[in-house]
Amino acid sequence: MDTGISLTRGTSGTPPCATLRIAARLCVAMCLVWVAFGVACGTGAVPAYALEVEKLTCQPNGDAGSEVLGGTETRITWEVQADADEELTGLSLTVPEGTSFTTEDLRLTMLSGEDLMDRAFIEPKIKVEGETLELVFPEAAPAGRFFRVELYGVVFPATGGAMQCAGSYTLADGHEHDVDGIPAVEIEGVTPFDQFKAFLEEQPWVEVWNSNTFLRLFFNPVLIVSSLPIIFGGFLMSVAIVLVAFPLAIPFGFLFALMRISKSRILRALAAVYVNLIRGTPAFLQIYIAFFGLPLAGVNIDNYTLGVIVMAMNSAAYLCEIFRAGIQSIPKGQSEAARSLGMSAAQTMVSILIPQTFRNVIPTLTSEFILLYKDTSLLAAVGVMEIVMYAKTIVATTGSITPYVVAALFYLVVTLPLARVVSLLESRLTGATAGTNAGPLGKKPVKSAGTMVPTPADHIANL
Repeated sequence: MDTGISLTRGTSGTPPCATLRIAARLCVAMCLVWVAFGVACGTGAVPAYALEVEKLTCQPNGDAGSEVLGGTETRITWEVQADADEELTGLSLTVPEGTSFTTEDLRLTMLSGEDLMDRAFIEPKIKVEGETLELVFPEAAPAGRFFRVELYGVVFPATGGAMQCAGSYTLADGHEHDVDGIPAVEIEGVTPFDQFKAFLEEQPWVEVWNSNTFLRLFFNPVLIVSSLPIIFGGFLMSVAIVLVAFPLAIPFGFLFALMRISKSRILRALAAVYVNLIRGTPAFLQIYIAFFGLPLAGVNIDNYTLGVIVMAMNSAAYLCEIFRAGIQSIPKGQSEAARSLGMSAAQTMVSILIPQTFRNVIPTLTSEFILLYKDTSLLAAVGVMEIVMYAKTIVATTGSITPYVVAALFYLVVTLPLARVVSLLESRLTGATAGTNAGPLGKKPVKSAGTMVPTPADHIANL
């Protein structure tokens, strides 16, 4: 049956539906080509704006190594490479908040040629606004140039840390763009002592002072300031030793004093041997025996603990004699009176003799504390990091005696106030305060509790 509709093949024998599919595919491909071409043309119409940061570094300003200190002058070197189609008319650098700088010696260099050997110095117009430095070129620089900015007198915050700078640049068409990829600079924090030290080093009078050999070796101002925070660590160690050793020595010293005055020959002999042995040999020798002899015997104790033990044992021998003299200075009539009232020997000792003894020996105990504090310096011979040991380390590095003078100041900080306390206590206990207890002729009354107990002479001589 003829319907009037016929399906025919193309000349190549391809069905009509297949021809339509091929035509559609060709249209899609042409559209994709046009889109790609348009994107390419659009991309090519916009500059790359790819100013590349080569480096941003700071000049080391520490005593040694490559460290950069805060609170101390340094120099920033910033190097950037412009893209092949970028003509720069200005650069801008923003330093971290709290950073200061000067523009007196600022240098802007443009480099080009093979290996960047061709240099041209640019004299830009300088604008400073807060922490931002803006450099405006007198004319647009040729495209693709390498620029180096050297900024002097830069002082970063003393706290230190990772300091991040920011930058921007201006093109010949007037557009301004930010600079990406600026590396952070690690800045070492400094203490107020370090800042003051740097300040002193710049003072003309310090140079004149140090021109004298004696003053430079013993009283170098820069070394005094730089040594203070270091030796302070040794001061804390010395104080920590004496604050533990002295309270330990008091009960042992009092126990030996009771043994010395006891009726038992054995107790008296034991106490006498110990006291005479310790007081009859130098403390320096006792320290050596303890620190080098005990490890050989298999006894290992850390330096701090062993230092406390040696100091306490040494002081206990002297405190024994102080307490013994204090007990014997009390009139026997008081003991007899207490016994007549029915008190036992122990009650008499606890209630009558001990309170008066401690009151009488308080000034002498303070003097013993001062002597023990100074004797901690002997521990430097065995490596204990106390005042003298820290000073010795600095002296070995600098060759100056000044750190020992600083060490002496740390001793005086403790001994002078305590010496004043001893004087006041002696005045109070002898009735010489404000004249209220003085007799009609200004004579000091004799205390019924006995007399003051002086520090043993051999300890004063540091034997």
